[in-house]
Amino acid sequence: MCTTGFMMKSSTAGEEDSRFAIRLECQGDVPKTHFKPRARKTLSARRWKASFSQDGHLDIAGVLRRIQRGYEAWKAECQNMVPSMGNGKFIMAPIIMDDDQMIKDLTTNTDSGDDDGATSSIDSVLAKKVTQWKLGLHQIGLDVIRTDRALVFYESEANQAKLWNVLAVYAWVDHSIGYVQGMNDICSPMVILMENEADAFWCFERAMRRLRENFRSSATSLGVQSQLSTLAGIIRAIDPKLHEHLEELDGGQYLFALRMLMVLFRRELSVVDALYLWEVMWAMEYNPNISSLYEVSRSRSDVAPNENVVSKTDTKQLKQYGKYERKLIKTGHGDQKSALVVFLVASVIEAKKKRLLKEARGPDDVVKIVGEITASLDAKRALRDALKIQEKYLRKTKQL
Repeated sequence: MCTTGFMMKSSTAGEEDSRFAIRLECQGDVPKTHFKPRARKTLSARRWKASFSQDGHLDIAGVLRRIQRGYEAWKAECQNMVPSMGNGKFIMAPIIMDDDQMIKDLTTNTDSGDDDGATSSIDSVLAKKVTQWKLGLHQIGLDVIRTDRALVFYESEANQAKLWNVLAVYAWVDHSIGYVQGMNDICSPMVILMENEADAFWCFERAMRRLRENFRSSATSLGVQSQLSTLAGIIRAIDPKLHEHLEELDGGQYLFALRMLMVLFRRELSVVDALYLWEVMWAMEYNPNISSLYEVSRSRSDVAPNENVVSKTDTKQLKQYGKYERKLIKTGHGDQKSALVVFLVASVIEAKKKRLLKEARGPDDVVKIVGEITASLDAKRALRDALKIQEKYLRKTKQL
């Protein structure tokens, strides 16, 4: 998780940070902001020195140079394949044909012999990776121009290109998932907050280590399927009548909640309120043992990023956990399927209970009724309601 350098404070007066300014013609079309970003104070000399370990020194300038060099190296690889990358422009038209035969041709070497079989295999894998990456570049561009387009920040093509660069490089690095629509919504706040493109990339990359499984899908399953199933179980436990009604309408799949889970309410909240929500959620879900699992989760599909490695009896270590995560571990519910965002979605559904029972006669009605929260959702209130629902759910499941 990256720190944004901002904290959110409830306010009805004062101007927002200029980076989040809304275009005049879009003022009535975006969610209301309930919080305003405020710059945190910088560390004092005393606190800065106190952050050093007793047995070493932190060369922050050197660390930042290494971080930026890592991103620039990957970006250079991408520029070798697409020379126009990095010139302040971005791609919105296909640069390669979506042709299975073309991929086969690129990945087949008919002249290879026994001596260079290994090299041929490596070349074919790389060629396929390059082709698949290029196939998705124009889709990134099409999504970039739709991302937060109400913000003055994205009136600048250079800022749009910065977002495109970060997403394109990430798609190259995380080739097993690549780029999926919705990643642009997660990445945009990092691009807005971080002036340096490399810093924005690393914030996004770390956030995606937590969220990437939401974007993994196949012909038979969705990345958030487990969370949708958990959501159905929560509503079934706390409100059987509402769950039965929703099950009759969409088979109990809760697909209307897909977007909220995938992009963490980015479309339902203003950028500022979404940042407030993310910061609070990730602080409450803090797990000091999770970093090592994130390090390997990209390369190993059998690793669960939210797997807990502390026993319930280790009370001293449990005190280091976020409040929400600590409670889940104590009750045996500590996994990604029970993430706080799932209870947030449950709180939204419960808030619309009366209308859903009275007016919803099909899946489209459910989508319309739940979607109306966009103009009025209060992140702080939703969090409070989510925690109440969690308490109720834990009581109900304990009784079963």
